[in-house]
Amino acid sequence: MIKLRVVLGVLAVTVLAVSAQFAPASADPFAGPPICSSAGQALHGNYGNLVVVGNAYVPAGKTLSVWGNLTIAPGGCFDAFTLGTVRIGGNVVVGRNAVFGLGCSPNAIGPAPPCGTTTTNDTVGGNIIAVNALTMYLDADTIRGNVISIGGGPGPTLDPYINFPIKDNKIGGNLVVQGWQGAWFGALRNTVRGNVVITNNVGVTTGDLGTPDSTEIATNTVAGSLICFGNSPAAQIGDSGGSLNVVGGLKLGECRNV
Repeated sequence: MIKLRVVLGVLAVTVLAVSAQFAPASADPFAGPPICSSAGQALHGNYGNLVVVGNAYVPAGKTLSVWGNLTIAPGGCFDAFTLGTVRIGGNVVVGRNAVFGLGCSPNAIGPAPPCGTTTTNDTVGGNIIAVNALTMYLDADTIRGNVISIGGGPGPTLDPYINFPIKDNKIGGNLVVQGWQGAWFGALRNTVRGNVVITNNVGVTTGDLGTPDSTEIATNTVAGSLICFGNSPAAQIGDSGGSLNVVGGLKLGECRNV
């Protein structure tokens, strides 16, 4: 099942940085499914701190290096769900109604993902912090700090159909997702050195059998505790094809059964 769709309003693009290399704005033929409403500005090269306002993507075969922090301004969209390479030395901050997509692997979506047999090697040296973001797509990334998402999403709706997948990542700190609402949310096959806290999230999509299909928390390896409360539907393995989570600490709340 392909669980990756996002429809956003068309936005202008402005990129502020210490240094930049830009290609002409055009669709990337090797990009994944549409993360942004339009490809926007092709973005690669070396930067100090980088602020993205509007739509931008990292082309396949190109490298984007940000030595400081990457900020996706409110309403902006950053698409690195491509076969490019992204290295961020500091933190990633994702603003209200913004979208952040990073990483690509054969397990990203569905039976025939656009990544083919390739797994990218994108890294974040600090934290990823999203406050009221529209969504994030985190796949096969190495994140040395925490991943924290508070609020956000389009609301409990299938129109627009927006998902929030966190898959196949290595997270050095904690994974916290609280209060996101949309079509589908899941955390699958991640390795987390801290705790995982999943609370008060809502996903309204249904699976092939007509049962609630969101809040899939499966096949994660968690050094700390796995804590889940107040999610709708409750945390589950669902039809993800995954297995029980391996947890070094406690399994609490809904996650006692996963």
